[in-house]
Amino acid sequence: MNALVRGMGAADLADLARAKALLESPGLAMQLSHLVGAPVEYLLARKLPGGASALVNRAARRAVEAGYRAAAGTMREGAVGARASNRMHKLAVAGTGAVGGFFGLAGLLVELPITTATMLRSIADIARSEGESPGHEGTRLACIEVLALGGRRHDDDAAEAGYFASRAALAQQVTAASRYVASSLGSGAAPTVVRAINAIASRFSVPVTQKALAQAAPLIGAASGAALNLVFISHFQAMARGHFIVRRLERAHGPALVRSLYAQA
Repeated sequence: MNALVRGMGAADLADLARAKALLESPGLAMQLSHLVGAPVEYLLARKLPGGASALVNRAARRAVEAGYRAAAGTMREGAVGARASNRMHKLAVAGTGAVGGFFGLAGLLVELPITTATMLRSIADIARSEGESPGHEGTRLACIEVLALGGRRHDDDAAEAGYFASRAALAQQVTAASRYVASSLGSGAAPTVVRAINAIASRFSVPVTQKALAQAAPLIGAASGAALNLVFISHFQAMARGHFIVRRLERAHGPALVRSLYAQA
């Protein structure tokens, strides 16, 4: 009742509860471990062989860079508020996963930029469905910011802190980058944009590594690269939906109120 008095109606409160449920959903490592039949501790404790970890980290960064550059051209279709086409994007990444999974880690390095670009197109589609302007540079940055949202860890009891802490950790870089791209009349990546991409790519490399470990698990015969990619994109679609619901409510009611009610939901 107090929330209603303060200006947030029942429908928005329900949306906020939905967003929290999505953003608190099990982390990607747990979801992948269920798929391949290996304990989550197994995936988290394993290490990629030799220089594979560095290769995966570089691939994650290049994927975020490519997605950022492509975002401007892929976020202008459709009307703001129209329903997102989640199924179409899932089918697309299932295809890339099937091809990439056949070639193991080498396939992942080739497949990841394509999968990431498709995921970002899906994230942009979700942003548009939640009222974001597809051509706005703030939306473009908010979309790649989703790649830094890993969801609840299996040992994390502070999911609210995790979501808002992730946003706070990126806020300075993303805000600076947003100001640059909004005011710049030239071309090329400013240091502020590079720093934002680096910060997001650093966090995105964690779920990418988890995906690579799942593909290398001994029991991976029970799941195909297509199935792994479906889990991968479904996770980030859920993070995107929760993230852009929160952003929509923040535009309507202010960040302070939304965060306070999120903690109470």
